[in-house]
Amino acid sequence: MPLTTTGDLVTRAAAARSAVAAFNVITLEHIEAVIAGAESVNAPVVLQVSENAVKFRYGRLHPLARAAVTAAERATVPVALHLDHVKSDALLRQAPDAGFGSVMYDAAGLPYAENLAATRAAADWAHARGLWIEAELGQIGGKDGRPPLDAHAPGARTDPDQARAFVADSGVDALAVAIGTSHAMTSRTAAIDRTLLERLSAALDVPLVLHGSSGLPDPELAAAVAGGITKVNVGTALNIAMTRAIRKYLAAHPEAVDSRSYLTVGRDAMTRTVAALIRALGPAPAGSP
Repeated sequence: MPLTTTGDLVTRAAAARSAVAAFNVITLEHIEAVIAGAESVNAPVVLQVSENAVKFRYGRLHPLARAAVTAAERATVPVALHLDHVKSDALLRQAPDAGFGSVMYDAAGLPYAENLAATRAAADWAHARGLWIEAELGQIGGKDGRPPLDAHAPGARTDPDQARAFVADSGVDALAVAIGTSHAMTSRTAAIDRTLLERLSAALDVPLVLHGSSGLPDPELAAAVAGGITKVNVGTALNIAMTRAIRKYLAAHPEAVDSRSYLTVGRDAMTRTVAALIRALGPAPAGSP
């Protein structure tokens, strides 16, 4: 079916008090697995390409983006394409031509005033071209190999009052909030700050996004959605599933040299992970097929 937009999927999810899952993809196998997993549970999904994934692909956005668009257009469920954790203005400006309907502009590592100014400029540029834009306030941590922040470190949590002002002054369409998760977690041991999420949900009139969701067990994912999260980002969980499956296959088949044999196993493992995580979020948003 035709490519949809993240904004449309998130709007539907917010209206239904549910959430849409967004998965970071690196290879064609990731793309295929995400779509197959979403189709298996009849749910919409967002394919995300991060700036780090673009760097891995020799700095070229379009080859992976074109593959994602082609796969999305042949899916039986709504699929959106989102450019994730963009710090480079040059990369941001490639988004519309590459088929992206939304971007996450990441200036969260800057001091507040600089974050706001950069995000405001990015939002103005994105909106002029019909792009939905997400930003981040508070430091979720764990990105680019950095350790997660201590729960009590300055900036480790999103302040509701500051978030309200940031959204109003920046003009973003959604906000990723720091409520206890961390990027790149390989164990599902994190817990969300439910009281803080309740305060953020009450303070903000834009959809809330949860990054670092791979570290949450199923009950915490469900609690996040019940508390007002409407977009749930997942990346590391797919890489864990793929790597474990391939490692196990190659240990059992040391003679294997055809990459299709172990990539099939890895793709299937990611497909199962996608389906399980979408189910953990609860019912699909209203308007899903």
